[in-house]
Amino acid sequence: MLNKRQRIGLWTASILTAMVGVVNLISAVTPNSPRRTELIEQFVPFDIRAGGHFFAAISGFILLTLAANLLRRKRVAWLLTVGLLIVTIISHLIKGLDYEESLLARVLLAQLILMRNVFTAQSDRPSITQGIRVLIGALLFTLAYGTVGFFLLDRQYTVNFDLPEALLQTLAMFFTADNAGLEPTTRFGQFFADSIYFVGASTLAYALFMLLRPVLLRNHALEVERKRAKEIVKQYGKSSLARFTLFDDKTYYFSPSGKSFIGYLAKGRGAIALGDPIGPLEERQEVIVGFQLFCEKNDWYTAFYQTLPDDLDIYKSLGYRTVQIGEEAIVDLHSFTLQGKANQNLRNALNRLTKSGHQVKFYQPPIADELLKELRSISDEWLQMMQGAEKKFSVGWFDYDYLRECEIVVVYTPEGTISAFANVVSEYQKNEITIDLMRRRTDIEKGTMEFLFVSMFQHFQQLNYDGFNLGLSALSGVGETQNSPTLEKALKYLYEHLNKFYKFKGLHTFKDKFSPHWEPRYLVYPNLAALPDIVVALVRADSGDRLLDYFKPGA
Repeated sequence: MLNKRQRIGLWTASILTAMVGVVNLISAVTPNSPRRTELIEQFVPFDIRAGGHFFAAISGFILLTLAANLLRRKRVAWLLTVGLLIVTIISHLIKGLDYEESLLARVLLAQLILMRNVFTAQSDRPSITQGIRVLIGALLFTLAYGTVGFFLLDRQYTVNFDLPEALLQTLAMFFTADNAGLEPTTRFGQFFADSIYFVGASTLAYALFMLLRPVLLRNHALEVERKRAKEIVKQYGKSSLARFTLFDDKTYYFSPSGKSFIGYLAKGRGAIALGDPIGPLEERQEVIVGFQLFCEKNDWYTAFYQTLPDDLDIYKSLGYRTVQIGEEAIVDLHSFTLQGKANQNLRNALNRLTKSGHQVKFYQPPIADELLKELRSISDEWLQMMQGAEKKFSVGWFDYDYLRECEIVVVYTPEGTISAFANVVSEYQKNEITIDLMRRRTDIEKGTMEFLFVSMFQHFQQLNYDGFNLGLSALSGVGETQNSPTLEKALKYLYEHLNKFYKFKGLHTFKDKFSPHWEPRYLVYPNLAALPDIVVALVRADSGDRLLDYFKPGA
């Protein structure tokens, strides 16, 4: 992590780079001093001096692009900026002895060389290779495009070009001030001449994008890493998300000791960790700092999704911000009961469905393929009813390999058909059970889901579990006090106004009827500037990159 002096230096370098870019662009279109022109024209031909104007303009444009990437500490941006500053200094001198305009570039060059160890963020290596290829290809393509065009369009100009003359004319478009006296005789001739600049600028911009883009996550975790993460979860897992860190969409960052890990998914510029780090408490701060440095080198913003309140002080001490994103509903199985007036509706649903012949059955893993196929049809019917698609990242999805190893709870109708099901997972070192998928057919007996949940509570109550986690209720409990942060109040506003589309309150009300206690969950992020990238990464992770499905009303 950078100290205060380095952060100031980074901002200064970025601002100076933008200023040099602006100076270059202004200088490229400004006439030279007549006295200096008389002096330099004795040694430097006009074409070379005009080329200095061209290079000043091109380097100015690219430096403006690189300024923001220097702020991101990109190593490739540093290398390109240093090279362009050298070109800038030379261009200013050869086009008109403009040593004043090159002074700022020289100061910036010295600063960047002194700060060279600060620029450690990587770019995507395959993209760098592709960017270099695109850059070379752009130059060759633009040259070929112009040469062939001038050769074929012999009636559009005052000169009929042969191939060598067409090649020289294309080069003159970039290296002379008057395009070597080119005179179009038609509107199309003028259009073609202008299009050469457009083609060159477009391919150059694409090459820069490929050179500077963040590292892309192409490889999932190795099998040995997944096994190591599974052993750590068994030993230290204590949350409802512990099992979900083992899904195959996760990649892992391990602490130096190998005893702790963070399960994360990188999308764009956001690396989203699922929950808090898992491992010994004494390593908590070390693994967070290590993950942050790892992400910085890959040009990723770091975020932790659905964290517990326990470690908020650690995150804040490291400069992170936090925002509450909802609450988890946890039923205390020691005190859960159907007695009392408040639970009359639950008792009625349980008694009515039991008398009518409904049954709940618990299946232990491994689950038979025949049952999974039947549950799949129910899952597909539920997804169609909800007009949505499978969510991922922080929840499970209908996957045969995953569900085969889970305990599954099924509701049978009096006719012996399955009307609803759920799967549950352990929280390992915490004596608590967590629900994951909850799915049903479109037409079911009223009270079926209450019947399913009460049956699960009673079952795991008899097995001496402490609690039953009903999962996150999004935006529940957010921004409800006057002292709540502004961002949480904004989320509260969304909760109130988007409910008719996403049924947040309906899900919260359903869980609340079981009298759970509510525990807050948080999003931990580095700063407000990073928040848009993090939100996009989170949406992509949660939707499996199916963004249109994610925003369907019933999803």
